[in-house]
Amino acid sequence: MAKMPSCPEPSTNIFHQGMALEEEEEEEGGGGGGLDQQQQLLLNNNNDNENIRRNRKSSAFLYRSKSHAADELRSFRSWMRWMCVDQSTAWHTFLSWAMFVALAVGVPVLSHFSLSCPTCDARHQRPYDMVVQLSLTVIATLSFCCLSRFIKKYGLRRFLFLDKLCHESENVRQGYTDQLNRSFKILSYFVLPCFIAESTHKIWWYCSGGSRIPFLENVYVSNAIACILELCSWLYRTSIFFLVCVLFRLICHLQILRLQDFTQVIFREESDVAMVLKEHLRIRRQLKVISHRFRAFIMSTLIFVTASQFAALLIMTRSHAEANIFKAGELALCSMGLVTGLFICLRSATKITHKAQAITNHAAKWHVCATIDSYDTTDCETPMQITSCPQVFPIYMDSEEEAIDGDDVDDTKFVPPQTRTISFEKRQALVTYFENSRAGITVFGFMLDRTWLHTIFGIELSLVLWLLGKTVGIS
Repeated sequence: MAKMPSCPEPSTNIFHQGMALEEEEEEEGGGGGGLDQQQQLLLNNNNDNENIRRNRKSSAFLYRSKSHAADELRSFRSWMRWMCVDQSTAWHTFLSWAMFVALAVGVPVLSHFSLSCPTCDARHQRPYDMVVQLSLTVIATLSFCCLSRFIKKYGLRRFLFLDKLCHESENVRQGYTDQLNRSFKILSYFVLPCFIAESTHKIWWYCSGGSRIPFLENVYVSNAIACILELCSWLYRTSIFFLVCVLFRLICHLQILRLQDFTQVIFREESDVAMVLKEHLRIRRQLKVISHRFRAFIMSTLIFVTASQFAALLIMTRSHAEANIFKAGELALCSMGLVTGLFICLRSATKITHKAQAITNHAAKWHVCATIDSYDTTDCETPMQITSCPQVFPIYMDSEEEAIDGDDVDDTKFVPPQTRTISFEKRQALVTYFENSRAGITVFGFMLDRTWLHTIFGIELSLVLWLLGKTVGIS
């Protein structure tokens, strides 16, 4: 299991430690009656060597924050190595690209031109194989190139924002650790059911029509080799696409944890408007970084998946087209896989946008409670409201948390005593800032919110259900 890195000591601590050592050494020298020039030079050389050693340690940590072959991501790297996407060394990079060319390009090309089987019976013909192979190859190429660029440019640790966890709370670090350990388990939840369906179809196709497609002298051996190569190619291309989608979901989950921590902790414990604004700007900065990194992948995936769905629609609506589960089963499975991966990305981005925009509501309630509390403390005619104001607004405690904790201390701390020192104008300015600076995941300036999600979901689901209705009778 991955273990989150501990926070490094700031560079100022190293400086202060060095100054403290120098002061101690000066005190020791003064107590002994003073140092001669040779001893002083020797002492200065020792101090310089000590500073160089500390600077090297600090530089080693910064280098390690980019990427390191033996860090806490060993388990994660091993899974990526098994998937042939690890590019931590030159040899692994060469192997990764070689497997990509072989399984994502070579095998599909040979499969399409060698196994088209135009002389087979009606149940074993593959009229939609071109759309299936082209769709999976293009989406795998897009995913592989984006993943290779991310890892090469940022390193695995920086790409997963592990170097930023030092500044987060323990709840955020623990939640992100759990999600990081579950990443490949979630990946298997999406890939394995589709792989079982694809394996069933391929095995049936080769077992029932194997005598019509001999490649070697032994028909059974040739069919087994061809079936294994096709299944490996399908599994590789589908896994690469879902891997990038799951990694995007993982990164989005980190920001969701940070937003939850911001709304549940900052507004309770922090009374300084400047500190609240600083923390919000830090969150917005990381949201912009995520949007900039993944905007090309999300937009390209959306365009290509939609184009693939319309291409399948046009091919299956031809006058002489025959659509059934034997001929178009692979096409339906491919369409469901592409749409599922697209919605993993869109749902994760929409969830972040919803959480980020909900901060305005929390800030407004925080402003109201602080204002009421400040008026109640100055009103001598109603002294009993001073103790009841914080309990009137139990805003940030869910019903499940209240049932588990059973403690009213958090409710009484919602409006700390220091909030009455904050002027009304500062709080109002903060609320106005939240209202006019919407945060979230953007794609080339377009905010991915629930409106966009519902629109895209309606279009893609209509196309998939129509395709399933033509193949397996689902509508």
